[in-house]
Formats: sequence, C-alpha cells, structure tokens
Amino acid sequence: MRTIITYLIFSFVLLFNGIKAKSQTANEGIIAIMPGEAFSTVSDFENKGSGDLINDGELFLYKNFNNDGLTTFTKGESSGITHFVGNTGYQNITGSIPIEWYNVEFKNTQTQTAFYLSNEATVHNQVSFNNGIIDTDTYNGKFVFNENAHHVNTSDLSFVRGKVVKKGVLNFEFPTGHSNFYRPSFHGNSNTHHHFISSYFKENSDTLYSHSQKEEDILTINENEFWVVEKETGDENIVLSLSIDSDTTPALFFENNPDLKMVIVRWDKVAKKWINEGGEVSDPELSNDKTTLITTQVKGYGIFTMALITKLNDIPDAEDLIIYNGISPNGDGINDTFLIKGINQYADNTVEIYNRWGVKVFETHSYNETDNVFRGYSNGRATVNRDSGLPEGTYYYILKYNNGKKSLHKAGYLYLTGR
Repeated sequence: MRTIITYLIFSFVLLFNGIKAKSQTANEGIIAIMPGEAFSTVSDFENKGSGDLINDGELFLYKNFNNDGLTTFTKGESSGITHFVGNTGYQNITGSIPIEWYNVEFKNTQTQTAFYLSNEATVHNQVSFNNGIIDTDTYNGKFVFNENAHHVNTSDLSFVRGKVVKKGVLNFEFPTGHSNFYRPSFHGNSNTHHHFISSYFKENSDTLYSHSQKEEDILTINENEFWVVEKETGDENIVLSLSIDSDTTPALFFENNPDLKMVIVRWDKVAKKWINEGGEVSDPELSNDKTTLITTQVKGYGIFTMALITKLNDIPDAEDLIIYNGISPNGDGINDTFLIKGINQYADNTVEIYNRWGVKVFETHSYNETDNVFRGYSNGRATVNRDSGLPEGTYYYILKYNNGKKSLHKAGYLYLTGR
C-alpha cells in the first residue's frame, strides 16, 4: 500500500507542476505526504469531496485552503506539520468537512487578522503561533485542541480571536485574545471526557448585561474586557483563572487599595444580575503582565470579568485557623508540609489543591497537622509522574470544613519551593 501511495504523490506533484500558473489547485484523489517529504502549493488549494490529504511530512500552504474531503494524518505514528505561510494578505481556511492536524504552524505577516477559520479544525499535538491572528469568530469557526495538544510562541502577535475548545485534562492556557492583545484564561478539569470552550472580548460587558444589575457588595465592574467560558460536555465546576494585564485591565484594578479586593464576577442568567464568584490574586504586588492571575472555583458558566468589592464584605470564614502558605518539601523539617494550624479540631474537612491551569493535583478528607497532609506530591487523577513530586510554583488551595454549626470555606494560594 505504501508503494502505491508514494507513486500517487509523485504523479500528483508532476501534474501540479504543469498547471502551476492556474489560480487554484485541486485534489480529487490521494495525496499522502510521507515522513521526510514535503508538498507545497502557491495557489489556493482545495481538497475536494473525493480527496484524501494525509500529511505525515510537511505541507506548505501559501494561499487559501478549503477542505471538503479527508484531511488528516496517520494516527499513532505521525510527525507531520502543516505550515500556513503568507505575506501578501490574509488566508481563508474553509470547507464543509472538519480538518485534523498533527502539528500546525501559523506564520503570516498580515497585521491584525491573518487567518479566517470558518471550518472546524482539530490539532492533536502542537500549534506554533509564530505570527498572525486566527479569527474563528467572524464566520463561526471552531479551533479544537485535542487531549494532548498544546501551543507555543503565543503572543500579542498571534493567538485565536474567537472560540477555542479544549478536550481532556492536560494543563492548558487558552490562547485567546482580541485586537492585538493576547489575553488567556486558564482552566482545567479532572475528566478526559469533559470539553470546555473559552473566548475573550476587549469590549464592555455592560452593553450586554447592565453593570447596575449586581450584588450589593460589588462596587465596580471591569468595563474594558470579558471572557466567555462554556462547557461543551461535563458537569463539574471548574477552577478558573483570568490573566491581568495593564494594557487592557483598568488602572483602578492595579491601585492596591487596602480597603478593596479584586474578585471574579459572572453574569447569572437565572438571578439576572452580576454575582461575586470570589477570587485570589497570585501576585500580591499586582505585576502588570499576563503572568498575574486571579483564581476561583466558579459556580456556573457564561460571561466573566473582574470587579472590586470592599474587604469589609470579604471576612474570611476560617478565622480560627492559621494557614501557612509556604511549603519547601526538602526534608529539613521546616515547612515540609502545607500546614493548617488548628485543623485537627475540625475532622470534617476537605482540602483540594490545583495547579495554575486549574487541574486538581491533590484532594483529601480529614486533613490534619501530621500525617494526612500535602507534601508536594500529587494524588490527582491527571498526574502522570506522581513519584517525582510537583514542580516548584504557585498553587491554589480550597479548604472546606464544618465547625458543628455551619460549613465554612477558605481559598488562597500556596507557594511550593526548595525541592
């Protein structure tokens, strides 16, 4: 079979060389690009309904691409990459049949939108956002990251404007943005069958849902930007992180006013008002870049943004506990565990710990101060290498406990260092 497919490739390339001057190249048969081989077209390329395009090598597309047939790769063994390259205008990615890529690179020098995606495209391994914004919003396209897919080089110059779908539990930063601003959200889940969708808008959400319709403790709502986070499948309440950036987030949110606290708010369609979902900021100094996050476990889905509340209305539930949020599990007997002093008197408790992408790495019931503790190792279902310990970094914890009268709640960040 391999010999026959290789013969078809060479026959097809020779045919294209003979019609190179035409404005469109069409495939009605089989193009199978083997590892180490490359195929390119400088004209618009159309994979017809009868066409099979199997890329295990390198495919270079310099103009528009339309797929009405099969565009895929050899499952389980491919290292193929599709390159979209342009310098004379935007490129359309269209068609009636979904596209599958193993690896894909976007490299177009067009300012603002460089690619318009109106089809559904799924990447299984890596997306290289080298240059050019991919618009899925204008023509209702869909950019899907499969369970093991990730992206690199994402920046203000290259991201997805519109919906991004993520399947599975891999650590994931949604590569979303608007205009020339890359504004990711971070959220994961603990089930491979759950799919989530995120998009970002540099617009005032007040034009959709009035900011005057809000819970009483909410003082002011971000008027510059919002995210839409939806679940395609799944029923869990995710831990959501939104990035903070002085290029888009209002200056008021960076003032470090001791009487105010930043939280995540969501428009609740049932209550018909903006509600306070809570939130903790990863960097107390509020650095003006995308690495500063605000995180909380949300109770629903829809439109999210940041807001300010008064700290008087944010009295911690766990007043009788002392939480030490620094952990250095190096065996020296100092800060080797995540210590919650006083938790022994409340055996009815749960502790959950999440990484910055919202993936649960640790969960236990009846947490205590001695043996049932977090030592920097994961017991989460999504963890691949549990024995080596979790990497240094910032993690988010949720503590729930019952004091005999009511259920109480405390959330915040802990910092894992010195492994």
